[in-house]
Amino acid sequence: MTISRSPAAPLLPELIKKFRAIVGAKYALTDPADIEPYLTEERNLFHGRSPLVLRPGSTAEVAAICELASEHRIALVPQGGNTGLVGGQTPHIGEVVVSLRRLDKIREVDTASNTMTCEAGVVLQVAQQKAAEVDRLFPLSLGAEGSCTIGGNLSTNAGGTAALAYGVAREMALGLEVVLADGRVFNVLSKLKKDNTGYNLHNLFIGAEGTLGIITAATLKLFPKPRAMETAFVGLKSPAEALKLLTIAQGEAGGTLTSFEILSEIAVDFSISHGIDVRDPLQEKHPWYVLLELSSPRDDARATLEAILTRAMEEEIIDDAVIAANLTQRAGFWKLRDEISSAQKPEGGSIKHDISVPVAAVPAFIAEADAEVIKLIPGARPVPFGHLGDGNLHYNVSQPVGADAADFLARWHDINAVVFEIVLRMGGSISAEHGIGALKRAELPDVKDKTAIELMRQVKAMLDPLGIMNPGKVL
Repeated sequence: MTISRSPAAPLLPELIKKFRAIVGAKYALTDPADIEPYLTEERNLFHGRSPLVLRPGSTAEVAAICELASEHRIALVPQGGNTGLVGGQTPHIGEVVVSLRRLDKIREVDTASNTMTCEAGVVLQVAQQKAAEVDRLFPLSLGAEGSCTIGGNLSTNAGGTAALAYGVAREMALGLEVVLADGRVFNVLSKLKKDNTGYNLHNLFIGAEGTLGIITAATLKLFPKPRAMETAFVGLKSPAEALKLLTIAQGEAGGTLTSFEILSEIAVDFSISHGIDVRDPLQEKHPWYVLLELSSPRDDARATLEAILTRAMEEEIIDDAVIAANLTQRAGFWKLRDEISSAQKPEGGSIKHDISVPVAAVPAFIAEADAEVIKLIPGARPVPFGHLGDGNLHYNVSQPVGADAADFLARWHDINAVVFEIVLRMGGSISAEHGIGALKRAELPDVKDKTAIELMRQVKAMLDPLGIMNPGKVL
């Protein structure tokens, strides 16, 4: 996808030399081959361009970069693990990329306050492992957790599979360290759970996708490590039945219900067909599936899960179910779920949506969206799956079998219009957890409250008056 906007200001050799002096020659990339990995993203939807990639190793270096960029009006694009899905981390018009991957220190783990202070480049999986080492849980969990970074997670307000119980990234951050566009450092790395001293400014930068400043560190919440974890894979007839199962599970398990994923038959088929070492846990195929997980501080999760499934069987809500017998089987269940996104690639063009609607509206949304999408493009294959527990669906649409991928992808905005109209009519959001980036920037003014858009623009103008922070993203 091409982004047509005015190019960034040219970067003269003298200025490149000044940027190089800040980070060191080794960490200022100008060779096109070295820069290339920072220009492409996971879905190959966007391909950017940049004359320079800077890899600072400290907050002070990030601050110096921003101060120099502000002085010369040089546009910057912050980048973490480069796993974003809406083009927010891509330099579309020749901006300088500021990669935060070298800011990878865990500065402190405080088990008394249940906090961990991480730099922005810490990989999510590393943060999870560090928490586990001290018998704690950092619950943010995403398919890309082996490569995405804490800074990127917060910049996009990532959700993930445990949001049902623990919330999204915003709810896991007590404080931030942020470098502003002019190079000032805004430091509120607080461990406090209670602080009523004025505006909660750090929340401005969470979900802002690097358009207001560059997150360089965060103080994160930790939770008690579960003593028991039980996982089930369930076959059932419809999203309506899945919703009934969710109600039972919430009533029986309460806050120990940590994940509740709904998977369509076609999504499971794709994962089994194209994933590596992916197997169907059930003996027969079903129109819909649910992957649910309980995490408890006590040893009662198994009994609770069995009670949920027994009741659902008795009420004829589910048709079959299997509980993971060990950690290997549990990992297999989750691998089937996690492979769905990549398994769509061999099926050709895929038009993806990351939407949310009220939980009770999910079955009606799927039925209506499926009908309208197939009416628009006969033979199109909706592939819905996602986080039923919080109403967040990845409503993806694969091309008709045998169709030309380029022709299908050219209908991206047509399908968006159909899907988004249903989402908004049902009181939902066109972006639940992936962000706006460049992909949904044009749609945002049409779906956001007008006063909210005005306020967002005013905040942007105040914090980034020169418009150098990730230009062309979000607003």
